[in-house]
Amino acid sequence: QVQLVESGGGLVQAGGSLRLSCAASGRTFSVSRMGWFRQAPGKEREFVAAIRWSSGSTYYADSVKGRVTISRANAKNTVYLQMNSLKPEDTAVYYCAIEPYASGPWNYWGQGTQVTVSS
Repeated sequence: QVQLVESGGGLVQAGGSLRLSCAASGRTFSVSRMGWFRQAPGKEREFVAAIRWSSGSTYYADSVKGRVTISRANAKNTVYLQMNSLKPEDTAVYYCAIEPYASGPWNYWGQGTQVTVSS
């Protein structure tokens, strides 16, 4: 079993910053990419950012590009999401996930961490 544990969410004013962390643990598993998704109330879950575990290549949704940076600490099996210039529309539950194989499904998910941005 693979466990993903997110942390770092909270309440922040518009324009502020937050850093989310996601630590993976459990049995040996393959990782093509680790990423972040979010789901706002009444909306579908959407992709935010991802990082290729082997190369460090990064991918971002247009809505967060330039404001968000994803990074990883391979030795710790941890991925981070630095979010700056936060907007009220960034308010959502943020989920960490693992894509074990390239272009495959995101099979493993964390429990989510709430990010609330006040105006």
